[in-house]
Amino acid sequence: MKHSGRARQSAMKLILGTLAVLVVVVVAGLVAKFVAWAFGAVIFFLVAVWVVFALFTLYFFRDPEAAVPAGEKLVLSPGHGKVDIIDQMTEGQFMGGPCQRISIFLSVIDIHVQNAPVTGKVTYYRHTPGQFLSALKTESAEHNENVLLGIETGEGGRTKLGVRLIAGVLARRIVPFVREGEEIIRGERISLIQFGSRTDVYLPLTAKIKIKLGDRVVGGETVMATLE
Repeated sequence: MKHSGRARQSAMKLILGTLAVLVVVVVAGLVAKFVAWAFGAVIFFLVAVWVVFALFTLYFFRDPEAAVPAGEKLVLSPGHGKVDIIDQMTEGQFMGGPCQRISIFLSVIDIHVQNAPVTGKVTYYRHTPGQFLSALKTESAEHNENVLLGIETGEGGRTKLGVRLIAGVLARRIVPFVREGEEIIRGERISLIQFGSRTDVYLPLTAKIKIKLGDRVVGGETVMATLE
């Protein structure tokens, strides 16, 4: 008959139209839920990374008090780490000639605060810009950015010692706590090198070395040498 099924068609259009709206709403809800979940996951990840970073930073910048040994003419380790060089060389900036060198490698898990090796006066201070080679490489002492502190002590006669603070591939900032003309006391804090780095100690040829290659040393505590 004429117009037979038109009502049903209208009903189906209405049903299909509302179904389409329902599908759009459901899909939008699912997308919003996924976006919210993804955003929440990103926020959780970023917070987790920050917590790990904060904990590592607190660990890295730990700064315990040194148990400074009593005695005279003692040269304490200025840094915390592993001794990987003991030799003789010529240091012309402060020592003015041949001297003994002890080099300490500081990994990223070592304490990076340095301590005064002797009681005396900082009579030389020089910052030298340079590269940022890995501190594992012994040549980093020659090419990397560094700060040389020259110290004069009255123990064992008038004696000169040098401490060179050397930046590494990660250590891009050396923060000295002392300046030229300042009096220092054995074991007190003198500087900070951020992240992996190296510390060299220059001693007179007459100093008697008390450590050996491969030794782990503690800044402000380990006796590296005695002044003769």
